[in-house]
Amino acid sequence: MKSSARNKIARLLVPPGAAIEAVLPVLVGRALRAFADGYVAVLLPAYLLALGFGQLDVGYLSTATLAGSALATLAVGAVGHRWSQRRLLLSAALLMAVTGLSFAGISSFWPLLVIAFVGTLNPSSGDVSVFLPLEHAHLAQAASGDASTVVFARYSLIGSLSAAVGALVAGIPPWLAAWTGLSFLDGLRAMFVLYGLIGGSVWLLYRTLPTVDARTASPPAPLGPSRGIVLRLAALFSVDAFAGGLVVNSLLTLWLFERFGLSLAQAGAFFFWTGLLSAGSQLAAPAVARKVGLLNTMVFTHIPANVCLIFASLAPSVEVALTLLFVRSALSQMDVPTRTAYVMAVVTPAERTAAASFTAVPRSLASAASPTLAGALLAAGLLSAPLVACGALKIAYDLALLVSFRRLNVLINRE
Repeated sequence: MKSSARNKIARLLVPPGAAIEAVLPVLVGRALRAFADGYVAVLLPAYLLALGFGQLDVGYLSTATLAGSALATLAVGAVGHRWSQRRLLLSAALLMAVTGLSFAGISSFWPLLVIAFVGTLNPSSGDVSVFLPLEHAHLAQAASGDASTVVFARYSLIGSLSAAVGALVAGIPPWLAAWTGLSFLDGLRAMFVLYGLIGGSVWLLYRTLPTVDARTASPPAPLGPSRGIVLRLAALFSVDAFAGGLVVNSLLTLWLFERFGLSLAQAGAFFFWTGLLSAGSQLAAPAVARKVGLLNTMVFTHIPANVCLIFASLAPSVEVALTLLFVRSALSQMDVPTRTAYVMAVVTPAERTAAASFTAVPRSLASAASPTLAGALLAAGLLSAPLVACGALKIAYDLALLVSFRRLNVLINRE
């Protein structure tokens, strides 16, 4: 009976044309990681403020997490093909466990900065960790054709739903303080311990992955024939990521604290609902992409989302601002699964691990630079500036992407 239920769940999550034994553990692992990322992104600024640090320090820590993830991803792209994806995923899960436990036990800024740089903390709404290129390449090998786009959509959907639930439980530390006598700071520490335990669970889960991917036609290799396309995509993605780094969830939480005085529980509820809206948009992404193409789906949903972000920064009331941010969330993440599927479609199978890494690295590096800038702007009282700059840069990225790759998009749609 239990086995039958597990099989039904597996068939629900994994589409036909994909290897269940290779895909299911990654999807479940993504759910666990996104749940942890969801509450950490909300709690990170509160934790740092509770330790006595300032707004600019939140920016520094956010920058360190993104910069460290970028360098780790770069290493995976450069030399990761020497080891199996399973081994690298297990190493990343172990690093996640160590990160959470270490962050919970340290109060000094510089050690926290080092842990943020080396570890797997994620202050943003998307996944920017070293897990991302490894899991993308693994899923691309385990699924083919239309199944690949569907798998990436479900991967993104599961991540958004789990992150939404994670954001909702960000209200647990105040509840613990009110009902158990535990200090607010200790309640925050407990959530980072939970993050470490989740990393250990992901490690156990990834031990079940097949030693050799069942559908791998050729071993991973460095970039070769697709280098030019990948480098152009990486350059454009870096613009998008730099803009996104101005409003990573931790900084958007700080903006909500400073601009409208939202409580920790209210901010968590906000990110819960935005996560649900993002999940719905990602669920619709494959159907939209089949109609208008991967590239058009990325561009024509992203532009109105960023117009909403600009207007939200100038909104006269919290109700108007949150409404605009909700509309943004319903559109802005539709490009996530389509972007991944697009990258995987324009490179050879052997280059997928390297392509995933080399398109992720500039994103991480670019996004690492902007949180410190955003923190400085917030500390200077320019509360609207990070959101306006983010929206404007992202619209410029969308237009440049459309102009640069529209012809290639047509060729893919005809295949």
